[in-house]
Amino acid sequence: MRVLDLATLFAGPLAATMLGDFGADVIKVEHPRKPDPSRGHGPGKDGVGLWWKLLGRNKRTITLDLSTPGGRETFLRLAATADVVVENFRPGTLERWRLGWEELSAASPRLVLARVTGFGQFGPYCHRPGFGTLAEAMSGFAALTGEPDGPPTLPPFGLADSIAALATSYAVMTALTARAATGRGQVVDMAIIEPILTVLGPQPIWYDQLGYVQPRTGNRSRNNAPRNTYRAADGSWLAVSTSAQSVAERVMRLVGRPELTSEPWFASGSGRAEHADLLDEAVGAWIARHTQDEVVAAFDKAEAAVAPVYDVRDVMADPQYRALDSVTEVPDPELGPIRMQNVLFRLSETPGGIRWAGRPHGADTDAVLGELGLTPGRIAGLRAEGVL
Repeated sequence: MRVLDLATLFAGPLAATMLGDFGADVIKVEHPRKPDPSRGHGPGKDGVGLWWKLLGRNKRTITLDLSTPGGRETFLRLAATADVVVENFRPGTLERWRLGWEELSAASPRLVLARVTGFGQFGPYCHRPGFGTLAEAMSGFAALTGEPDGPPTLPPFGLADSIAALATSYAVMTALTARAATGRGQVVDMAIIEPILTVLGPQPIWYDQLGYVQPRTGNRSRNNAPRNTYRAADGSWLAVSTSAQSVAERVMRLVGRPELTSEPWFASGSGRAEHADLLDEAVGAWIARHTQDEVVAAFDKAEAAVAPVYDVRDVMADPQYRALDSVTEVPDPELGPIRMQNVLFRLSETPGGIRWAGRPHGADTDAVLGELGLTPGRIAGLRAEGVL
């Protein structure tokens, strides 16, 4: 499968990365003078952007100015060899360059065009600039996040973009499965505001049927208790979850408050949530008398659910992550051995893998265009015209 990645920051490119992790030939198409901004996002080392090393992995990189006649002609030639195009320009941009669905599907009727934008291809907001932050705000996520007496809180990472990337890769594979039956490609219209709305759960139906608007509750849940973070004697923090009734009972026995399990309200998650102050006090007081290791060992023995609150240093050292190889080492000609997240899941028969980290801007332009039959002279001419 060949994927042409025209997208930037971050949902579209990450979807293409996920496809590349399991064997797709992903060709990253960047403007010759304006590379993907992720190359300069966040910390870098020796002038090399580290975020790009992750986002650009398993991709060959070429430069092409799609707004020029030479760029258009070359891209249509490339699209004729592709299965998927991923783009995130504002609606109408590809059409302005005469590279819209009509032209692309004419070049390859089997092509799947994944269009990833903030608000989708139609509607009153479709031409607005859209970023994941706006989706986190408009979906209801920020309104739910934070302490009850505090402001709405945004995540410190690309949450909505990442959820949209997962949804986009799923949508692309769904379209390709349909193509196997029909022989025809189609358009994927992915609005970043929608996948995050889906993962927020039953809020729309709650509001529709009950008029209920879920409030901010900090680390607590309206559905069960105890559910919070608690500080241990050594200053570390741990998270406790009791979604299952049996686990809630085991936790209360462990912390020395078995009598609470006999209360009528303890028999349901919502009942326990109404008495969260009492349950938090019981669990918090017990954890405060023990170190993290002691808490984890006791909860493990009691078959109750607990986890330390990690930062990235803890993640990198954790034995379970190490056993899964969740953070794996990748050789890189620019930086040497580097570590990054491994592929998303393990398949027993067709495992994915990281073949290389993000490559320099335009590193594969000549090779890819040569595969299309362009001569070195033609490539040099396109470069002289500013197309490459």
